[in-house]
Amino acid sequence: MAKWGEGDPRWIVEDRPDATNVNNWHWVEKNATNWSKDKIKELLKSVKVENEKGSCEVKEITHIEGEASANNRKAKLIFFYEFEIKGEWSGILNEDQKSYKGKFVIPNLSEEYEPKEIDVNVTAEKSCNEAYQLKELFRTQGAEKIREQLAKYIADLKSEYGQNIILPTKGGNQDQPLAQQNSNIENKPKQELNKFVTSSLKPQAEVGVRISTGKVTMTEDFYCQASDLYRALTFKPMVEAYMGSDIVFEPAKGERFSLAGGNIIGEFVELESCSQKPGSSFMRVHS
Repeated sequence: MAKWGEGDPRWIVEDRPDATNVNNWHWVEKNATNWSKDKIKELLKSVKVENEKGSCEVKEITHIEGEASANNRKAKLIFFYEFEIKGEWSGILNEDQKSYKGKFVIPNLSEEYEPKEIDVNVTAEKSCNEAYQLKELFRTQGAEKIREQLAKYIADLKSEYGQNIILPTKGGNQDQPLAQQNSNIENKPKQELNKFVTSSLKPQAEVGVRISTGKVTMTEDFYCQASDLYRALTFKPMVEAYMGSDIVFEPAKGERFSLAGGNIIGEFVELESCSQKPGSSFMRVHS
């Protein structure tokens, strides 16, 4: 165990005013399933869209299957939710004032997807042209409105169930906004990583015994466009996704990079994109 003021703060046992869940280390869970089902129904039943051809609205939510919870583990808030939602819609065409109905399914309301990535599958009961026009209205504008409402649900879930789940530490500021507390906690590993990388990249005096090294040259064939390969190797979000962790990465001549928590350190010696030299891309890296 580290001494006070040293090492990873998560490993420091800290006094708490209520002597409960020291340093917010233990898993705390709140069940939000029933609240979520009621909230989703409330938000979706208000969905209504219209254009010059007619109007559509959510008529009924017929099925919600899944669960939701808010968790605190090691002073970090984690929200889990996964639902399959089924419902019915109805619409009226302006030209004939006839009503048409259909169904919709939301198969992937989950923390794994952003609201804009949620699928809304829409069908119509009848196969006539009038029903098709209304189905398309609900599939486009209606689905977009549904995603907006589900984004509100996610925000409300975090607001409603994120309160009092991370307990205040001794001398801690209980008035600090929850979002700011979470941001500070989540950014801590990144701050520590940046400190390590910064110190690692600084020139250091040579010490110890000189180790004999050699030069390795490799040639690889990639079956893709040169521009796609160049982007995959120099676009930071793509490299970060491949490494699965934060990286220090600035693809420019003479800039240093650090991957895998500082285990891979190198320098961009030369970069040349296909826009600078049509038909090819070139990059030389020392690591």
